Amino acid sequence: MLKTHSKDNIKALIEEHEYLISTINSPIGSNNGVYERYENPILTAEHAPVHWRYDFDEESNLLLLERQGINAVFNAGAISLGDSILLVARVEGVDRKSFFAVAESKTGIDGFRFWDFPILLPETDDPDVNVYDMRLTKHEDGWIYGLFCTERKDPTAGPGDFSSAIAQCGIVRTKDLKSWERLPDLKTSSSQQRNCVLHPEFVAGKYAFYTRPMDGFIDTGSGGGIGWGMCDDIANAIIKSEIIIEDRRYHTINEVKNGQGPAPIKTEEGWLHLAHGVRNTAAGLRYVLYMFMTSLEEPTKITYRPAGHFIAPHGVERVGDVSNVVFTNGWVQRGQDIFIYYASSDTRMHVATSTVERLVDYCKNTPEDGLRSGKSVEVRSEMIYKNLKWMKNNDF
Repeated sequence: MLKTHSKDNIKALIEEHEYLISTINSPIGSNNGVYERYENPILTAEHAPVHWRYDFDEESNLLLLERQGINAVFNAGAISLGDSILLVARVEGVDRKSFFAVAESKTGIDGFRFWDFPILLPETDDPDVNVYDMRLTKHEDGWIYGLFCTERKDPTAGPGDFSSAIAQCGIVRTKDLKSWERLPDLKTSSSQQRNCVLHPEFVAGKYAFYTRPMDGFIDTGSGGGIGWGMCDDIANAIIKSEIIIEDRRYHTINEVKNGQGPAPIKTEEGWLHLAHGVRNTAAGLRYVLYMFMTSLEEPTKITYRPAGHFIAPHGVERVGDVSNVVFTNGWVQRGQDIFIYYASSDTRMHVATSTVERLVDYCKNTPEDGLRSGKSVEVRSEMIYKNLKWMKNNDF
């Protein structure tokens, strides 16, 4: 039905939006014990404020048409400030340009509301063409840092090639997610950098980064893996040496690509890490999330590496702009509770909840990948024999 400009029609748009935001999110009944999934996405394109999308001026929009459409909301960094959880989401307009915007919730599982304005990110002398996937780290130096992917056209691309790009790590810092200071982009020896994350503590007096060196914008080439590098001064961040601490491996969930998700969470038994892994299938690339732990004393030393995926696309999560994908760059700890924020199919945001105890238990006691089918069956059979014995002894 054709709408025309009127206060009633604008009010109806706003009321519909408010109904969406106020919808209560409940856990799905069937879960695996490690975490709870929830019925509804927490952020979608429809969560973008009405005043971002419609021009309310009667003279310039008599027919009340949407002027600035939103295509997707996904890949959000996350942080807890005061009594709120804040997500710095990647918002993609219908013009394909991504930008950052802050959404706030008291519960962390529903009621997320965008602030009135998106973030007007400061630019460097070489302006970003596109920005996305910000990781937030509350560092012990007192700043909140945002590390994100800055994309610019590849200057060596041939005539007519409008898809080749250079991806590097942009850096901003803030105290309140309102005022942002832009620092120079991270410099490494790699021609491409994505999924860079700042470690929350100094290591040997230096700023430490998780990186992912790549040969190409899409293909890892000889690069890939979760890297590690350090620098003296984050205001002029130069990493002179990188090592790979979590490599890709054949016939696993991360054989094509992998990358650090959010900054790790510190526990008494080590650093909890959440990452994404990519493998190839007949239907294209499949992105999943996986976990591992590293030593408190040596953050580069992996102590536990449970096999397989932690979260994979499920149900409607499998469908979207880039299907069969889950991706994370944000989680939040509140006491012993952990809120895991992940996107599905480059389209929408979800939350899963767990606890420090459950995630540490999962990492420590889930068998590691034996890297071949025979070993996988051996490990599973050991548990089956043990369970059958238990069932017999308990009259099942």
